[in-house]
Amino acid sequence: MRQRDDMTFPFEEYVRRLQALRDRMADRLLDAVVITDPENLMYLTDYQTTGYSFFQALVVPLENEPFMITRAMEESNIHARTWLELTRPYPDTGDAIQMLVESLREFGLTGKNIGYERNSYFFPAYHQDSIHTTFLDGRLMDCFGIVEEGRVCKSAVEIDVMKKAAYATEQGMLAGFEACEAGATENDIGAAISNAMFKAGGEPPAVMPYVTSGPRSMIGHATWEGRTVQPGEHVFLEVGGCYRRYHTAMMRTVVLGKLTDSMHHAQERMKYALEEVKSLIQPGLTVSDVDNLIRNIITDNKVGARLITRSGYSIGIAFPPSWDEGYIVSLKQGDSQVLREGMTFHIIPWMWGVDGDKTVGISDTIHVTAKGCESFFTLDMDFVVKPESRATSKKQHSSGDVDRTDKESSSAASDNDEKAPLKGGNGKGGRKKQDSSSAAAS
Repeated sequence: MRQRDDMTFPFEEYVRRLQALRDRMADRLLDAVVITDPENLMYLTDYQTTGYSFFQALVVPLENEPFMITRAMEESNIHARTWLELTRPYPDTGDAIQMLVESLREFGLTGKNIGYERNSYFFPAYHQDSIHTTFLDGRLMDCFGIVEEGRVCKSAVEIDVMKKAAYATEQGMLAGFEACEAGATENDIGAAISNAMFKAGGEPPAVMPYVTSGPRSMIGHATWEGRTVQPGEHVFLEVGGCYRRYHTAMMRTVVLGKLTDSMHHAQERMKYALEEVKSLIQPGLTVSDVDNLIRNIITDNKVGARLITRSGYSIGIAFPPSWDEGYIVSLKQGDSQVLREGMTFHIIPWMWGVDGDKTVGISDTIHVTAKGCESFFTLDMDFVVKPESRATSKKQHSSGDVDRTDKESSSAASDNDEKAPLKGGNGKGGRKKQDSSSAAAS
């Protein structure tokens, strides 16, 4: 390893990660592993490039120096960014898998147990077929997930980097609030969010912000397409800020005009779900317990909305096409994985189909601590409510104020209804105990 002090993390962090990987390799009786996922390459070496559609692999022997196979054009990233000293580039006219096989033989890995990420997006079937038919003097074994076991719990220095991503997320979201008004296009709003994220030190995220207005909010994973926002509509925003490939994400909702009873009800359900789950999360809880708590609260609504997805997912290092680490761990029913200190989640108690034609969201990115959890964000969770008049809106924003829901406009009966216990609960305190002990059976 080549020691250097200009990488994302201190050199000692990479030494720790590599040794932990080798410990897991030894447990699985592997003599070497071939790592191809961009996120795993970044985690282990600080290597990154937008050219990851071309085959690239890090080979980590159990004892000897790691080496990397890349397209020749990408070799400069190894020298500029990583601690690696050994590279074996292939030309555009060359055969990437042949270079990998020849390198395995060159570095004494003939006849050894070689792990590879069989489920990697970036080790396609035709490449796997090729290595199986050409590397006949060793044993190839699936080791998918061996790096992710180290990634799932973030270290203190990773949490610090995610805080920088969170700052970009918040600045982007605040700019989105400002840009939302009748007559603006979704493109205008997306541009404002992106500009603010990057000015705040954010870097290109794995997914650009989601911006949909009115009925378009019902389209899954849609984003801006030039639609003009109409008076009285709502705008759904989901922003994922990025710093050094680490992400945090946040959903918020802007309402132009009057906040209806239905929208207020949806807001309070989502806020309540987030408040409850954040008071409950701690190491030892299963992801199914967390999902059941959120799902039960969101399902108990009066506006016909549903939580149609998992209720959250691990988040951290990401490259396009997605910013989530949900393939490592997701908050979903029937999953017995246990929460551990250092895990980071984007919690998404969003509601699809309010009144049959609106999707709204309030979400949070948190990290699990020794005794609970902490949010990466400081932004208020209430829907941003803006008057229909553009002139009035501009006047208010120039003074630094953004209108939010006036909770006092709701009756005490309505407020009590929003926090009514689920069946079998005994009020807010009793509910947490009931959900914690029986969520897995819900």
